Amino acid sequence: MKSIYTLLFSILLLFQVNAQTLKPYVLGVSSSETISTLKPIVTKSLTSNGFKVVGSYTPASDKNRLIIVVSHNQLEKAVQKVGGLTGFAATLRVGITREGAITNVSYTNPTYWGNAYFREDFDKVKENYNNIVTAFNTAFKPIEGYKGVPFGSKKGVEANELQEYQYMMGMPYFDDTEELKSFDSYTEAISKIDATLKKGVPNATLIYKVNVPGKELTVYGIALSGEDGESSFLPKIDISTPKHTAFLPYEILVMGDEVHMLHGRYRIAVSFPDLTMGTFTKIMSTPGDIEDMLDKIVE
Repeated sequence: MKSIYTLLFSILLLFQVNAQTLKPYVLGVSSSETISTLKPIVTKSLTSNGFKVVGSYTPASDKNRLIIVVSHNQLEKAVQKVGGLTGFAATLRVGITREGAITNVSYTNPTYWGNAYFREDFDKVKENYNNIVTAFNTAFKPIEGYKGVPFGSKKGVEANELQEYQYMMGMPYFDDTEELKSFDSYTEAISKIDATLKKGVPNATLIYKVNVPGKELTVYGIALSGEDGESSFLPKIDISTPKHTAFLPYEILVMGDEVHMLHGRYRIAVSFPDLTMGTFTKIMSTPGDIEDMLDKIVE
C-alpha cells in the first residue's frame, strides 16, 4: 500500500512539474531613478551581456514610457533551427515605465514567448531560451532595485496551453496570421517594404528591422500612431500594475515571398492573458485598425 501512495505522489509531482505556469513579462528593476537616467544603465548592461539594441521609441506618445527592442544570437539560432513563423521571435522587448514615484524596468519573458511562438517545437530551442533567460538575469541583477519577478497574469498560463494558445473558442491561434500581401520573391517584398517605409507611411513608423541570417525571414517593428494607434488602444488595455509597456511595438514578418502579421485577437490576447471580455469589447475595432495601418506598408 505504501508503494502505491509513493507512486501516486510521484505522478502528482511529475504533473505539477510539467504543468509549469508562465507569465508574459518579468519585472527586472524597480527604481526611484528617472527613465532618462535608467536608459543608459539598462542599455549598457544589456549590451554587455550579449544583447544588441535594434531600436527604441516612446510608445503611445507617452513620456512615461520607453521601449528598447533587443536581439540576441541565441534568439537568432533558435529561429534558424525552426524557421517559418518563428521569425516573429527574433526580438524581445524591454519596457521602462514611470509609475508614480517609481520607474519599473520590465521585459518580455523569454520562456513565455518562446513557448507561444515555437509551440510544439519549443523543446528544440529550449537550451537557447535558457541561455537568454540567464543573459537577462545577469544583465539586471547588478542594477540597484533588482526584482526578477514574473508578472502579467494572476495565475499564469501553463506551458502546454501556451503552445496552443487561444483566448477563447472561435478566436485565432498563433498560426492564424493575417497575410498582408504576397510578392514574386522575398527580395521584392523586402525592397517594396523598405522603399515604402523610407518614403513614409501614414501612422506607421519603422522602429527596427531584423534579418535572420540564412533564412528568408525579416521582421519589422512598427510604431502605430494616429487616432486608432497606440495612444488610443494601449490605455484601454494596459490598466494593471506593473504596466505591460513591453507589449509594443507591433510586428510584420516577411517570410519568403509572403508578408504576415499576427492576428490582433491573438497578439493582444497573448500579451494580456487576463484581459476580460468587457475590456476586450472596448477595443473591438483595434485588430482591424492595426491591419489597416500595416496594410499601407505593402500597398
